[in-house]
Amino acid sequence: MCGSQTVRTLETLFSFTLKVVFATVLPVHSVVFPLAAALRSSQSQNMSTEAITKVEQAAAAGKLTADTPGNVKDWLSKDCVSQYHGRILELINAEEWAILDELFWTTIPFGTGGRRGPMGELGPATINDRTIAESAHGLAAYLRKSGVTEGGSAVVTSDTRNNSPHFARLTATTFAAHGLKVYLFEEPRATPELSYAVRKLNCDIGVMISASHNPPADNGFKAYWSNGAQVIPPHDKGIITEVENAGDIPAMDYDQAMAAGKIELIGPHIDTEYVNEVVALSQTKNRDISAVFTPLHGVGETSIYKILQQADFDKVAIFEDHRVQDGNFPNVPKHLPNPELLEVFDPVIDWVKQNNHDADLILASDPDADRLGVMVRNSEGGFTAISGNQTGALITDYLLFKRKAAGTLSNSDYVVETLVTTPLVQAVAEHYGAKAFSELLVGFKWIAKTIEENGADHFVFGCEESIGFLAGDYCRDKDGAIGALFILELAAELKAKGKTLLDHLDELYIRHGFHAEGQKSIYCTGPTGKAKIDGLMQTLRDDPPTQLGPIRFVEVADYSTGKRTGLPDGKSLGSIENPRGDLLIYKSDPAAPVRINIAGRPSGTEPKIKFYFFCQSDLPGGEDLNQAKGAGDSVMKEVQDALGEWADQQLG
Repeated sequence: MCGSQTVRTLETLFSFTLKVVFATVLPVHSVVFPLAAALRSSQSQNMSTEAITKVEQAAAAGKLTADTPGNVKDWLSKDCVSQYHGRILELINAEEWAILDELFWTTIPFGTGGRRGPMGELGPATINDRTIAESAHGLAAYLRKSGVTEGGSAVVTSDTRNNSPHFARLTATTFAAHGLKVYLFEEPRATPELSYAVRKLNCDIGVMISASHNPPADNGFKAYWSNGAQVIPPHDKGIITEVENAGDIPAMDYDQAMAAGKIELIGPHIDTEYVNEVVALSQTKNRDISAVFTPLHGVGETSIYKILQQADFDKVAIFEDHRVQDGNFPNVPKHLPNPELLEVFDPVIDWVKQNNHDADLILASDPDADRLGVMVRNSEGGFTAISGNQTGALITDYLLFKRKAAGTLSNSDYVVETLVTTPLVQAVAEHYGAKAFSELLVGFKWIAKTIEENGADHFVFGCEESIGFLAGDYCRDKDGAIGALFILELAAELKAKGKTLLDHLDELYIRHGFHAEGQKSIYCTGPTGKAKIDGLMQTLRDDPPTQLGPIRFVEVADYSTGKRTGLPDGKSLGSIENPRGDLLIYKSDPAAPVRINIAGRPSGTEPKIKFYFFCQSDLPGGEDLNQAKGAGDSVMKEVQDALGEWADQQLG
């Protein structure tokens, strides 16, 4: 099943419901006589042989798809997952083929956000005790092969999702069994604080148990290296190899590990230092701004709200209906805690209206508090969302303006963004004479890599379109807290001048031309989804559309093959050395008054292709912003609709 969804600046999150049953793996100590053991082994082999025959018959009948048959056989043949054999055989004998497909249709990979997916009782296609233990084992085993042959240390924490603390403890005991000293947060904490702790405690690795903004049924495993950033090549591939080769996984009892000092609980001390370092990045003392913050039942109160309180934003209230930490996200519309979705703001907006609250802004963070959504009070008294692209451009301008005013701006100062983030950020940076690194693949880990390569002394700001922001040298992952601090400070300074963030956006558009961004996601769900996604990406390479609506494309840049190709003639326009990844960018005629570039990539964590649209519209006479907005918005819609029709035709 495939389909598309379109939003102008906010991405609609795909979700599905999976019945979650959790397997608790307990050590079993027993004595078995050799004859009985041999007899039991023979019986087990017979049962497995019969079961495999049934699986093959089901696959031949089209009841099992993708890699399910092979993965089922693999699990039944391995002693290291023998505790699951009984349940697998039970499902096979009951001919529960749909359930088996959900559990075995693939092996959850490491994508741009680590490893995440639906929780389940067993199988490589779900997050469960085995796949979490494999992930932890793979990370620890790779660490040993990378040079840390003995000793070493790790930090582990989790967000408020269902079973997150359990998975965090399982990760910690697996690391301890590998001989690592493990620092385990005693309560759920934000992803950026995990990154901070890795650096502060000089650890070799770190793990965050979280599925970010995914539905309640999901969870995940984010792996961090010694610099506090998520793992990148070659580390990610090395970890995956160790995960795939995992057999018997070393285990250790939690209480014994605690008693032996192999696991140490941490919390308040690291909290205080993390909060202090973020607050120290403040650029102004102006705090005259009113706002409401919602953590969406996640950990945002422990980081974002605590930081805003310490920074003396006394007029920022927390939304009580979303305050309690709860992995079911009960009071969030559709139980989807994604601050890119406008629906999550609805309960807050209703509360503001009912209580006649004077909020100038509404802020929302996702469950692990690494991303921040923003809404601004508009001239009609309602609220208007500003996207991650717009927020990033606003904060970039704010920080560079502050440096220029203080006389500290240098031509060595730089900002960082990804290839799917608005070109407005680069335009703002160039206006101030700063550098902009924008040729980066999707994922904040590439922003972290750029900071490592260029040093933090002149790093000003990093941002990505999916509402991720970072400044300073305290961590190497996006942080909703730094975004909240700076956007509130900018709003307060603008308010003192009788302006809003929306007014200042228009000022940026007048200076740099109108910029608008949008997204369309093409979903292909189920076990056959990946094959359809791969096929569509191949079509985009082999037979790319040369025109969508009124926009004519003149070039396609393929970051997988490293080729730049002219359209429609197919002539070579040069090569791409770096970066390299599964990303296509179509560029329109640069001489047209309205220009739209499109980037397309398969998602690393969901069964879809994400398309990003970047519109630039010239201002007639350099002044008519409304006309430029109207022209840009109109063409953007035509192009998005045309892309949807083209994709539907390709998918049949």
